[in-house]
Amino acid sequence: MSLEKIFAGAKLREVRGQLGLTQKVFAARLGISLPYLNQMENNNRPLSGAVLVALATEFGFDVAELSSGDGERLVSDMREALADPVFAHSPPLPEIRLTATNAPAMAHAFLELHKAYRQTQERLISLDDALGRGESRLQPSPWEEVRDFFHYCDNYIDAVDHAAEHFARNRSSAEDLKQKAIVTLRNEGVAVAFDDIPKLRIYDASAGAVVISNQAPRTTQVFQLLLQVALLTKDALLEATLDLARFQTDEARSIAKIGLANYFAGAALMPYAEFLRAAREQRHDLEKLSHMFGASIEQVAHRLSTLQRPSEKGIPFFFVRVDQAGTITKRHSATRLQFARFGGACPLWNVHQAFETPGRFLRQLAETPDGVRYISLAREVNKSGGSFGSPTRRFAIALGCEVKHADALVYADTLDIENANAFEPIGVSCRLCERKTCHQRSVPPLERQLSVDPLQRDILPYQVE
Repeated sequence: MSLEKIFAGAKLREVRGQLGLTQKVFAARLGISLPYLNQMENNNRPLSGAVLVALATEFGFDVAELSSGDGERLVSDMREALADPVFAHSPPLPEIRLTATNAPAMAHAFLELHKAYRQTQERLISLDDALGRGESRLQPSPWEEVRDFFHYCDNYIDAVDHAAEHFARNRSSAEDLKQKAIVTLRNEGVAVAFDDIPKLRIYDASAGAVVISNQAPRTTQVFQLLLQVALLTKDALLEATLDLARFQTDEARSIAKIGLANYFAGAALMPYAEFLRAAREQRHDLEKLSHMFGASIEQVAHRLSTLQRPSEKGIPFFFVRVDQAGTITKRHSATRLQFARFGGACPLWNVHQAFETPGRFLRQLAETPDGVRYISLAREVNKSGGSFGSPTRRFAIALGCEVKHADALVYADTLDIENANAFEPIGVSCRLCERKTCHQRSVPPLERQLSVDPLQRDILPYQVE
């Protein structure tokens, strides 16, 4: 865990609330004075080492959770929202951090308000007459609502993950898991067939049959079978999880249910404890893990980013998938690096270069404007249509972590991680990146004054003060 000062007042109040303790009793059990606890809960003082030890020993609390989580996500999301030109001036970064740390509920409310504003603007720009109908009401995009649900759950759904791990027990291979899925479906009265169909999976409830494309890769076939198992046999669990999420629309709830079923499938294909152990033993070699668990490279990379079970966390990874236009189609980060909620990723990041070298892993040492250094691994992945003339979808995925975990990654071998000049400067998005001399900048950075000299032209038509 980092030795930097930890201000976690909101989390400390949350822990005390969960325990049902008054400040006086909580302070006594932590071995500190009541005024000292009050100062820490209000972020006037950082958590001391003695308090961290007491949280772990007295209450069994995983103190690693204090240095990550909603805080960095909220800061990143608020900075991006405040980069909207509608705000003439954005608050300085320390104030944003203070809000995200001290008043996370207020920060979430602000983000919801900004999403509602964006929805209104998009409708006006497209001349959407929905605003003129009586039944119309402002709502966030269902897709964005679901994305944020997983984002703020740390991309880890405990009950679903445990259920998937239980389902996969005693299996020795992906083929065993495939057969168990088929037997489970047949026990539910569902016939399973593999045929040449235009979709990956078709389930006919009235006929009691599911058909899986025989053109799909074996890993995809197993995944689709497990997804169908989740929808049919874990419906009560999925619905209970959806009830807790309180989605605003039926569309968002439906999208989230498919997302949870996908989560179950990935967690069953790569059971938590077994997969975490193998990842550590193989030093997170994606190709070896893919072979061991019968999963695709993308499935393995995505699963690594979900290993955030409180009792046994894996390395905090970021995972992202982009399309050829540079648009982020999947994103999650358990690290301090947070991705732009809207638009694309930094063009200096190696994930964009992966399209130029299909089938190869690209490694990059990168440093963000806050001085944090990362190891980033990128690779192009494609999804064939299964026949001549069918469209092939191409994406690039990236997986990475802070450089302090280099010893646990086979991909860090031979990289000169001790050389500061080996780290390439990257950012989140141009509006949030404060680098003054970036040659790939598309728009000016937030909170910076610009000067324009008509007598000369450099890489950019302006200078960042």
